[in-house]
Amino acid sequence: MENLWLEHIPEGNPSEIQIPEEPLPSLFSKSVEMYPDHIAITFFNQTLTYRELDNQIKNVARSLFQMGVSRSDKVALMLPNCPQYVISYYATLYCGATIVQLNPMYKAAELLHVLNDSEAEVLIVHDKLLPVVEKIQKQTPLTAIITASFENGSKFDDFCKQSNLPLPDVHIPVDDIAVLQYTGGTTGRSKGAMLTHYNLVANTLQAYATSQSRTMLGKERVLTISPLFHVYGMTSCMNLTFYIGGNLILVPNFDVEQTARIIEQTKPTIFPGVPTMYIALVNYCKDHPFDLSSIRTCTSGSAPLPMEVIQAFNETTGSSVAEGYGLSEASPVTHRNPISGLQKPGSIGIPIPNTRAKIVDIASGEEDLPIGEVGEMVVQGPQIMKGYWKQPEETDKVLRDGWLYTGDLAKMDEDGFFYIVGRKKELIIASGYNIYPIEIEDVIYSHPNVLEVAVIGIPDKYRGETVKAYVVRKDSQDLTETELIQFCRDNLASFKVPRLVEFVEDLPKTAVGKILKRALKEQLDTNNATK
Repeated sequence: MENLWLEHIPEGNPSEIQIPEEPLPSLFSKSVEMYPDHIAITFFNQTLTYRELDNQIKNVARSLFQMGVSRSDKVALMLPNCPQYVISYYATLYCGATIVQLNPMYKAAELLHVLNDSEAEVLIVHDKLLPVVEKIQKQTPLTAIITASFENGSKFDDFCKQSNLPLPDVHIPVDDIAVLQYTGGTTGRSKGAMLTHYNLVANTLQAYATSQSRTMLGKERVLTISPLFHVYGMTSCMNLTFYIGGNLILVPNFDVEQTARIIEQTKPTIFPGVPTMYIALVNYCKDHPFDLSSIRTCTSGSAPLPMEVIQAFNETTGSSVAEGYGLSEASPVTHRNPISGLQKPGSIGIPIPNTRAKIVDIASGEEDLPIGEVGEMVVQGPQIMKGYWKQPEETDKVLRDGWLYTGDLAKMDEDGFFYIVGRKKELIIASGYNIYPIEIEDVIYSHPNVLEVAVIGIPDKYRGETVKAYVVRKDSQDLTETELIQFCRDNLASFKVPRLVEFVEDLPKTAVGKILKRALKEQLDTNNATK
């Protein structure tokens, strides 16, 4: 039953690859040698060639090294998608130091937790975010703050200038921690996943291998709206683009009208998006058609992409969205639908090269389950993290006998394609029945008047739990609770039908568009406590 997926690997793509024993910056250096005059970064009207980008990275590395930044030190980055992020990222790694990823939308308490937990002493931050840092600076280990700006005149600009300082000459073992990638916190306090140089090099090459037959080295243009501070953007956009000698088209935030203009101006060939982006583009295209023909490869990650959205996007654009799967603890990619050949809408695809996956029982995690049965998905491969920073007990819970226990409920079909049906912690048990929210969400998404939906379980004295749906309606569309519940009755077994529907203006999300169901439950608990 194992490795059923091997026969569905597209022709020209490998099933296994060799992972070089070298640190991540060496991949970038090789691309600089091969493509020195190719455009590496496009940021609105600004461009940098590989040679120009390499020079700025080395200058910043010199400055950081002069400050005392060296192997195993922690440098935190709090920047949106911009050239300064890319430069800071690779400069930090050249010093042998560890990057601490910070979400620019962090509030003071979240920022305080990550800075203290990571023990970061240096922070590179966008100048407009400085006020939130100053609120908590004295309570952190920070000894240096370097501001960056989209305009000239920041401290970071001085770091980019040519200097006679020596370049760092640091031996970087491949099992050193390159990045502390803090989990999104959708299920509790965020933990720092320790991603080594080997993990990140492996996942970059694995991601390339999934589309190797369709990738034109030195010629691809990658639309990068997914945040680089998020593990999906970091690997599937930045590290992969530089490995193939591509042009990283940086966009600091997602706005559908701006995105349409940028697509028409820059003609990207690859678009690694997330569900909220595809949903917005589908709806925008209906009233404002624009040219998407340059995009040959679309991938989706970070959260499940509803089948209705996949079908609508494919019909609207002529492109084909290949859904995949990953998590911070896996650098992040573990599965992807084949870019060509057999694709299964609603599936996360098949394990990528050098990766194994299986479904085990929920109770013990020790029994392998047969085809079609739902259990917890576990994965194994060179991209799996070293563990959680300073949390050995939490590490032992998820890393067992070389397998990463993902916490996601899934099933595998007869072709070796995997399907996520929910999170273990999101499983709803009503009157003894196991209910997977994604099944209900897929049905509700198929209603023409629904834009977004999130389904959770809420306490019920009689059933134990009952199903509640939070729904965002499309603009100017009328839809009542009674109508939607009847729609669900027509398409779902009775025990799965939502008993409650609440219409909302929007749903709480992470920076990459993953719906925060935990926030909905917390809001519900707060409302109940005040009654």
